Amino acid sequence: MSDQIKKIMVTGATGQIGSGLVPELRRRYGNDSVIAVGHRTKPTREFLNSGPFEFADVTERSALEQIIKKYDIKIIYHLAAILSAVGEKNPDLIWNINVNSLKNILDLAKENNIEKVFWPSSIAVFGPETPRDNTPNNTIMRPSTIYGVTKVAGELLCEYYVKKYNLDIRSVRYPGIISSETLPGGGTTDYAVAIFYEAIKNKSYTCFVNSDTILPMMYMPDCIKAAVDLMETDLNKLEHRCFNLAAMSFSAKDLVEEIKKYIPDFQCSYQPDFRQKIADSWPKTIDDSIARKEWGWSPSYDLPKMTEDMLNKIREKNNN
Repeated sequence: MSDQIKKIMVTGATGQIGSGLVPELRRRYGNDSVIAVGHRTKPTREFLNSGPFEFADVTERSALEQIIKKYDIKIIYHLAAILSAVGEKNPDLIWNINVNSLKNILDLAKENNIEKVFWPSSIAVFGPETPRDNTPNNTIMRPSTIYGVTKVAGELLCEYYVKKYNLDIRSVRYPGIISSETLPGGGTTDYAVAIFYEAIKNKSYTCFVNSDTILPMMYMPDCIKAAVDLMETDLNKLEHRCFNLAAMSFSAKDLVEEIKKYIPDFQCSYQPDFRQKIADSWPKTIDDSIARKEWGWSPSYDLPKMTEDMLNKIREKNNN
């Protein structure tokens, strides 16, 4: 049986990445082949009408197992997670969602003959002791946030299940993700999304990091492309299972200047809050040469191309 007709489960389906990934997977493999799983966020009518949708708490193993058995799931994209800024306010919640739910997924994969699992890690695994420029794929990971701690734990857990149970688990370390489809969801890089909406709506924005703060970013189409491309790669080509990803790195001021090419009277002020310290612990630029070598990773969007597309899509959405 080919991947095209195997049933795929996507947890966190209504989240930032899931809301873009589910439609792309359904376009590729058929609407009925992709089972979207959400919890609290109510899906849109269009989302519900496009294919199967199930409500489940990912920390409840039995609920996930029922879905796996009901649809004979063979491939899982486990995206459900709490992000960095929200996580700092509730460490117990983020550990339960980010780590315990992943263990549920891996145990169920082992027991139900799941063929492949995708789980997103993050540049948050890195910390103040990590080289911040051209951060290598294999380097010291001592994060200063509970979010980063959960992602390091997740990477180690996945590695353990790969070695002990021979599971096929694949992961990427995403940078900040910028999306025209979903509003900011509690991450440290949320300013790079909110700024577009505020530029169009109010022509002003108060940024919660300094103007010279440089962070790696990625536009949502590349984020989706990376997940699908990695999962479609022949396992024999992969020497690693967790990969750095890069697309573009820019400062908050760089982004402001790019937006002002389209909205000249846009004004941005800077009032750093607790998220500045988190941003300062993360890399500025990422070395993703291993991903490029092993599965041909190559982003399609840079800062100018992404900015133009974001502004066009948000304006189009606002006019509908």
